[in-house]
Amino acid sequence: MEKAVLIGLITPNISLELVEEYLLELDFLARTAGAKTVKQFTQKLPHPDNATFLGKGKTEEVRQYVE
Repeated sequence: MEKAVLIGLITPNISLELVEEYLLELDFLARTAGAKTVKQFTQKLPHPDNATFLGKGKTEEVRQYVE
């Protein structure tokens, strides 16, 4: 079974509640595709980072988790 790591970004335009709803939907889609969600990450930023979507620290945290 494939494993999935889900990431949600909270911004001034996207609330924590909405991100949680999106992550639930992503989890459902992952399961439908035959994957199991093993971890979810969220981060609050003013806007997505153009290069990595997340901030550098959170990107490093995710990288360390998946290794």
